[in-house]
Amino acid sequence: MNNLPNSQLNKDHDDEINLQELFGALYQGKWVILSFTAFISIIGVIYSLSLPNLYQAQASLAPVDSKSGISGSLGGLGGIAGLAGVSIPRIGDEGNSLKALKKLKSLSFFEFNVMPYIFLPDLMALDYWDYQSNTLVYDESIYKKDTNAWVRGYSYPKKQIPTAQESYKVFLKHFNIIEDNKTGFLVLNVKHQSPYIAKQWAELLINQVNVFYRKKDKSEAEKAVGYLNQQITVTSLSEVKEAIAELLQEETKRLTLIEANESYVFEYIDPPALMERKSEPSRAIICIIFSMFGAMLSTLFVLIRHYAFSKKIS
Repeated sequence: MNNLPNSQLNKDHDDEINLQELFGALYQGKWVILSFTAFISIIGVIYSLSLPNLYQAQASLAPVDSKSGISGSLGGLGGIAGLAGVSIPRIGDEGNSLKALKKLKSLSFFEFNVMPYIFLPDLMALDYWDYQSNTLVYDESIYKKDTNAWVRGYSYPKKQIPTAQESYKVFLKHFNIIEDNKTGFLVLNVKHQSPYIAKQWAELLINQVNVFYRKKDKSEAEKAVGYLNQQITVTSLSEVKEAIAELLQEETKRLTLIEANESYVFEYIDPPALMERKSEPSRAIICIIFSMFGAMLSTLFVLIRHYAFSKKIS
């Protein structure tokens, strides 16, 4: 009956000894822990200071309702088009905004709608932004500003002047799109060392995606008008001519709305602003992470060394 309390007492005593040994090992190795933690912390400070400041331009957007306005004006004419034997392209039946989200991140959109309107060294050869003079300084081992020449070293498949595919991969790191599935609103973020470039690129993306789909739908509507004009001349049935005339009237309205609507796919809720404060990096957090990592690593080293040395002695 008395064995159980004695066993429990011995167990508690062993635990106390183990804890004493653990804290004793940590105390003996305190200078190793402090020195290594300080060393890693200094590396963290140097690393954080080497990172450039990034400024984020943020635009809040709302998709333009494609079911009202342009495409909605033809909602009741499906039966008339069928009566006339005419099949015309429909604009925005599924909503251009859904397709635009994919288009914004596509290589083709970057190559033909973004790359021609940006200064490529701002993306591929930037060294730093001088905020005092608001000038961009380029890496001279990549691009010579004085001669406007690319001088970087390269190997296949890269070329001296960055290609659209290479530049596209870098550009994707500068922006992202966040969609609120409940409201349908979008937030487009663009980051760059220069807040002016970040704002410029954010506006460029929105403007170009609106222009792209406006041109696309205008071309389809003009083809539909041309086709209807051709059909109205070859038919002799008055009922069919009336149906085609009504379709022509609606297509003309559609063309007018396309030309008048600048915010064709997305409209601004809050346009991008010129930011005064950087968005990243958070140097304090980086330094804290490095310090914690150094403390954990040095503590682990001290304990492993202590217990490994103790086993060798025993």
